[in-house]
Amino acid sequence: MPSKSIDHAFTAQSLNSAATDPTYAGALSFMRRRYTKTVKDADVVVWGIPFDAAVSNRPGSRFGPQAIRRASAIFDNDPQYPFHADLFEKLKVIDYGDLLWDYGQPEKIYGIIEKQAAKLIKGGQFLLTLGGDHSITYPLLKAHAAIHGPLAIIHFDAHQDTWPDDGKRIDHGAFVTRALREGLTDTSHSIQIGIRTHAPETCGVEILHGYDVEDMTAVEVANRIAKRVGMAKCYFTFDIDCLDPAYAPGTGTPVAGGPSSAKMLSVLTKLGALDFVGADIVEVAPAYDHADITAIAGASVAQHYIGLLAQRKVKA
Repeated sequence: MPSKSIDHAFTAQSLNSAATDPTYAGALSFMRRRYTKTVKDADVVVWGIPFDAAVSNRPGSRFGPQAIRRASAIFDNDPQYPFHADLFEKLKVIDYGDLLWDYGQPEKIYGIIEKQAAKLIKGGQFLLTLGGDHSITYPLLKAHAAIHGPLAIIHFDAHQDTWPDDGKRIDHGAFVTRALREGLTDTSHSIQIGIRTHAPETCGVEILHGYDVEDMTAVEVANRIAKRVGMAKCYFTFDIDCLDPAYAPGTGTPVAGGPSSAKMLSVLTKLGALDFVGADIVEVAPAYDHADITAIAGASVAQHYIGLLAQRKVKA
């Protein structure tokens, strides 16, 4: 149908208003939501963290937030699949833009992330973060745990991220270890999905390896997650390399033998009953992508998070 708006990210009159920008044009906020630094009236705050200085292989996920926003333009104003609804009719979502930090002082980044995240969620807002490398999840967990206590983590990844942590340095392969060390996570209710590497420790987290996921249906995977998490408050963290490189080539540390985007998105749609209080999507590195395959997958994960929140809002 003909477009009736342009640059909805700036011209929106309401946080619930529908955008009809042409898919190929207009300001690229996440799903065309209003760009604003005012979070008071928002239910969900989308935030980008363009940081990738803690990677062990290919850099480039600092461009992840841009790529995910650009790819999200394909979610036009049709009822959102698979939720068959206008996700923003009841749910007020804003795009807060990106974290400001001094790239000349990378050692300060985690404190800056934690402080800013704490401000964004102090009014009860749900924070959906676009990374960035996976080390950013550590300060995000700190900010959320300060409010909710230790959280179960639902961790989609090809890697356990439980490599040794000396308490001084942090990288994208040790955030789970650091979070456990600092009492941020409830490992007895935490689970990792899609793991295709071996780290020295499991840290007490249940693991569904890549070969497990391959042999299970989406319903079985979701039921296993729900059984592990139970009634615990939880946090979703989705490293895009959870997906097989055929579905997510644009990432820094790809590992063969992973699940499809269709399967993992189907799993997500079945987790709406969980008490999740925050979420992120990380490690999208568009320089290695082809035809936006990975960016579209990352944007779809974020869209599914919002879909679950919209369903929750309607039921409330």
